[in-house]
Amino acid sequence: MSFATIIGILGGIGLFVGAILLSTDNFLMFLDLPSFIMVIGGTFAATFVSYEPRYVMLALKLIGRLVFAPKVARNILTAEVGRIIKWGYTVQKNGIPALEQESKKAARSDRFIGFGMDMVISGYTGQEVREILTNTIETTFVRNTIQARILREIAATCPAFGMIGTLIGLIIMLDNMGGDPTQLGAGLAVALLTTLYGVIFARMIFLPAANKIQQREEIVRFRNYLVAEGLCLLADRKSPRYIQDRMNSFLDPAIHYNLDKMMRK
Repeated sequence: MSFATIIGILGGIGLFVGAILLSTDNFLMFLDLPSFIMVIGGTFAATFVSYEPRYVMLALKLIGRLVFAPKVARNILTAEVGRIIKWGYTVQKNGIPALEQESKKAARSDRFIGFGMDMVISGYTGQEVREILTNTIETTFVRNTIQARILREIAATCPAFGMIGTLIGLIIMLDNMGGDPTQLGAGLAVALLTTLYGVIFARMIFLPAANKIQQREEIVRFRNYLVAEGLCLLADRKSPRYIQDRMNSFLDPAIHYNLDKMMRK
C-alpha cells in the first residue's frame, strides 16, 4: 500500500469530518439510511441496466485496489531500459536465437514482453514488431479503461439520484404539512441529505477512482510503448548504446539509464 495514498486519504477525510464537527455538534443528523439506499440503490440499478454486470463488478472491485502502489513506478521504467540493453548485448554476441531462454523467463512474468520477444526471435523486422505491438498496446488500453468509463458514469448518476431523493423527500414533507409544523425543518434536512450523499459519493469516491484507474492505465501504456521500442531495436539488431539513447528519449532525464555508469559498477 502506498504511504502517500494513505496519508492523502486519511488527511482528506479528517479535514472533511473536522469541518462538519466545527459547524455543528449534532453530526449524527448527517446519517440517514433511507437517503443512502435511495442514492446508491438507484445509481447501481441504472448502471447495471447501462452496462454488462461483469464489467460493473470489475469496476467496483478496482476501487478497493487503488490504495495499493501502482505496478509501474519511475524506477521500473529505468530497469526496463537496462533489461533491453542487456538483451542487446546478448544479440550482439550470440545472435537473436540466444534470446529464446530470456523469452521464456519474461513470458512467465509479463505476457506483453513475452509476446514481443517471440516475434523478435521469429525474425520479424523492427517495423513489423512495432505495428503488431502498437495494436496490442492500444486495444489493451481500451479494454482496461472500460472500468474507468463505468465509474465516471456512476459518478455522473449519483447526483441525479440525489436530486430524485430530495424531490421524494419534499413530496413526503409537503404531504405531512397538515401535521406538526415544527417537524418541517427536520423533514427538509432529511430530504436534502440525498443530494449531499449524491455529490459526496460522486466527487469523493467514484470520480477520483475513475481518474486514478485512467492514470495508471496511461502509465502502463507508456511503459509498454517504451518496451515495444526496445524490442523493435532488438529486431533490427541495433547496438546497445543506440538502444540506450533511443529508449532514454522517452524518459525524464532524471531517470535516464546510464550505460557507462552501470559498466563501472
